Amino acid sequence: MRAPLDAPGVALAAETLIALRHEALAARRASVTAALPGGVSIRARGQGLEMAGTRAYVPGDDIRRIDRGTSARTGRLHLREFSAERDRVTLLVADFRPSMFWGVGRVFLSVAAAEALALIGWQTVEEGGRVGLLALSADGAEVVRPGGRARGMLEVIGAMVRAHAAGLAATRDGAVDPALDAMLEPAARLAPTGAEIVLASGFETPGEGLADRLGALGRRRALRLFLVTEALAGRLPPGRYPIRPMGGAPVTLQLGSDGPAAPPTDRAEIAGQSALVLDAADHPSQTARRLAAEGRAP
Repeated sequence: MRAPLDAPGVALAAETLIALRHEALAARRASVTAALPGGVSIRARGQGLEMAGTRAYVPGDDIRRIDRGTSARTGRLHLREFSAERDRVTLLVADFRPSMFWGVGRVFLSVAAAEALALIGWQTVEEGGRVGLLALSADGAEVVRPGGRARGMLEVIGAMVRAHAAGLAATRDGAVDPALDAMLEPAARLAPTGAEIVLASGFETPGEGLADRLGALGRRRALRLFLVTEALAGRLPPGRYPIRPMGGAPVTLQLGSDGPAAPPTDRAEIAGQSALVLDAADHPSQTARRLAAEGRAP
């Protein structure tokens, strides 16, 4: 018999996150088609067709990309560089603090956050970028420095699964949320100037300095926030709901006019920043389409 904490939607499985590569690519293809006039599908130009500059030749470079003009002018061999060669780094920040380990529908909020980040990660490496991880839990942080291709994404997935298991165990043992602002401190070191930071969280226990922290991170980086919610909790009939945490004493959750309000359906403001609202009940394919559509929005 499967233990409750090992059940799908409670535990995080590497196989689930690996399988999301297909969802990310399918949503990306659909997004490209939808953005075209009349919905006509064409072969999209990939990165690398726009020249970004030149650089000095080093042994092993492709001699077919030698720029004759620059080489003749400088007296040294130079190669053409294209836009795809500009280093794109995406840092995924997963909130696995105790407040994320609950849910009344498809999966825990923590699992939904991991799914959304995995979709972003797969899209990044498929486009030639590098992806890293900062996973936050009551036990500390799990860090993976940015790496490229499928191998880099698999390292991120492995670390995410380990961090989720540690966070789930800490929650079971009665841990409480550390302040989010303090836990985000390593993000500035992991994400260089010009990088993208994607944070998926419920934003509970934000800490007094969250607005300043997010503002500083977004000053020289592209900051994307995902507010992971459980919309069904806001639609339950008003009343008192008894809940017994695993291994803990029973508690009562009050829902209704005096209870938690239903969250916005699209976007919310978090510490002065705009956040995309994601419902943990949504299937990953639906989330993938939303993320792809947001990615092409002006």
